[in-house]
Amino acid sequence: MTELLNFLGHYWWLAFPVFGMTMGAVNARVKRRELAARRRHREQLELIRAQGGSIETSGAAPMPLAAPTDGQQRLIAAQDAVTHRWLEYELDATKLITYPAMSDGRQPLTAAFLRAKKAADNLRPAEGETLSPERLREYRDAVTDYEVAFDVAERDARRVKDAAFTADERKRLDTAKQLLTVATDQAATPNERQLAYRRVREELDGLILLSDEAVDVLEKKVALELPRERTAPPASGPSAEAAPGSAA
Repeated sequence: MTELLNFLGHYWWLAFPVFGMTMGAVNARVKRRELAARRRHREQLELIRAQGGSIETSGAAPMPLAAPTDGQQRLIAAQDAVTHRWLEYELDATKLITYPAMSDGRQPLTAAFLRAKKAADNLRPAEGETLSPERLREYRDAVTDYEVAFDVAERDARRVKDAAFTADERKRLDTAKQLLTVATDQAATPNERQLAYRRVREELDGLILLSDEAVDVLEKKVALELPRERTAPPASGPSAEAAPGSAA
């Protein structure tokens, strides 16, 4: 014991490096534990986000849900592109008269397209929703069917045109197309446009059913007024006052 005390008395300065090494080892262990805890916390957050859950922390705002994947956004854009192409027929009376099969649900290919559209609409994700992998596959298949069904229906409608109508019915369609040009011509008077529009509706009655949206678009075109002629403003000033005297 005496020897140990003598050793410590002569080499007391060794306590400082030993203490430093001890504290370094302790700090390294604490740091490793802290890094491991952060990694586990990060993994838990990623798991919650992947499962579509919300993340709340004390005193902090809830973490937002995961954003829709790029693949889901591409499918939504593809569906919207097909719908836009379909609306070009649905809202354009001239196109409907030229390719009437596109609005005729009795045509097998058009009916198949409308069924595919309904299926894609039902599987479409809501705003801000991220589909699960299984639902995403179902939605992808529905959008693919929608695209193919529209392409097939459109090609067939452009091929047959008005072949499904009788000779008299085709004559009525041609008349309606000519009158439609007058009804939407800004060079015609409002009365001429209104009369032509009424004739168009009469010719199409029983042949083609215009959707309410197509009627609204057509009526807005027909209701466009011609530019009003500018009238000269009333004369004023000395020349106006002199006019009565000159007349006298």
